[in-house]
Amino acid sequence: MGINLQKGQKISLDKEAGGGLSRIVMGVGWDAAKGKSGILGGLFGGGGDSIDLDASCLIFNEGGTLLDTVWFRQLRSKDGSIQHSGDNRTGEGEGDDEQIHVDLSGVPANAKSLVFTVNNFTGQDFSKVENAYCRILDGSSDQEIARYDLSCQGSHTAMIMVKVYRHNAEWKMHAIGEVGKGQTPEQLLPQIQPHL
Repeated sequence: MGINLQKGQKISLDKEAGGGLSRIVMGVGWDAAKGKSGILGGLFGGGGDSIDLDASCLIFNEGGTLLDTVWFRQLRSKDGSIQHSGDNRTGEGEGDDEQIHVDLSGVPANAKSLVFTVNNFTGQDFSKVENAYCRILDGSSDQEIARYDLSCQGSHTAMIMVKVYRHNAEWKMHAIGEVGKGQTPEQLLPQIQPHL
């Protein structure tokens, strides 16, 4: 079992994994909140049926310029080092609902930060979401390195979850946990910039 991260906490992924980390998986999971529908919820499709959250990875260089985005409309980074598992539109079932696989050894040298976000593409807010989390797994062993529980219920439609970044030739992780508004990851760029 990995470390449970608190908002703002930074860890060394290599140290937590015991060194030699070459692949990671960012797993994201959530459930549709139960019992929030009522008559209006049923009329407007806001019931506890399904929630379509979308995990994304935005890749930035040292200067904070966006190099690439991996999300449900582009499941693979241009260089091939980052791969999305595909869109889950309900959040149903056990385990991770979406995963983003990162080959750290293949991430281009000019990429400094990988910022992982989650958005509600359909625009429902996070009052309809519960039990949301993101976790980092060692891509070679599937061992959980770190987990960040997203206490995220509210009127926002997106969250900047974590940043994985290079520092002195090792990969580190910063739990950001900042809520935002936006149906696509690009709409969060102004909010992401201060974290780069």
